[in-house]
Amino acid sequence: MDQILTELNLMRGPLAAFVLSGLIGWERESRSRSAGLRTHILVGVSAALFIVLGENLVTNFAKQDDQVRFDMIGILGAVVSGVSFLGAGAIFSSKRSEGTKGLTTAASLLAVAAVGMTCGLHLYVLATGVTLLALLTLGPLGRLTDAQKSGGAGTTSDQ
Repeated sequence: MDQILTELNLMRGPLAAFVLSGLIGWERESRSRSAGLRTHILVGVSAALFIVLGENLVTNFAKQDDQVRFDMIGILGAVVSGVSFLGAGAIFSSKRSEGTKGLTTAASLLAVAAVGMTCGLHLYVLATGVTLLALLTLGPLGRLTDAQKSGGAGTTSDQ
């Protein structure tokens, strides 16, 4: 029973990441972007889980042997590298001089990974604040830059 309660307690991070990443994903989905609700949730929850697993490894196994070393910074770096690889797949250049597409999608995936990692560390106020900043950037600021682009020729598409 104690193990179940411990694991339920560990679920707080991934659950918070689910909600916060879902908010960002919903914004992307509502604008019909290539990476939407499900993709953002999966990236955020996965990032949180990697952090929770890393912290659990440190807590459970570091006491057993002084020779065992754990690098939480390495876990953070691995998550960033993996998500950056996904983001690179979302970015492409148009041969018809339409510019580069997918930069904002790639950036939003990186943002939800950061939110997920922050939730995995149980820093919920920070994760919520960053989510609100991301939503402000994607929402009102996105509409502002879209309006500016429609008035003139832009070379970068917000996708």
